[in-house]
Amino acid sequence: MIIYYTVNSFIMNENEKKTLQSAAFERLIKHLDERKDVQNIDLMNLAGFCRNCLSRWFREEGEKRGILISDAQAREHVYGMPYSEWKTKYQK
Repeated sequence: MIIYYTVNSFIMNENEKKTLQSAAFERLIKHLDERKDVQNIDLMNLAGFCRNCLSRWFREEGEKRGILISDAQAREHVYGMPYSEWKTKYQK
């Protein structure tokens, strides 16, 4: 059975929805990678989440699906490099 979602009169199936959500998440990560000047504390104060939150959510969603991802692996996915390297280069 295919489930369809209506978003402002646009109809998509579950696979299309997941594909778009995934692409949007990756675009957010890319955007944050391009804005290394924006500190996590700034994100947390203004938006209520930061890069560490995104990496934790990524890890937790993997766990829900039986995919084990370490904190370090999740952070590297979000930061685009090992977290320790990012902190050394960009954290103020």
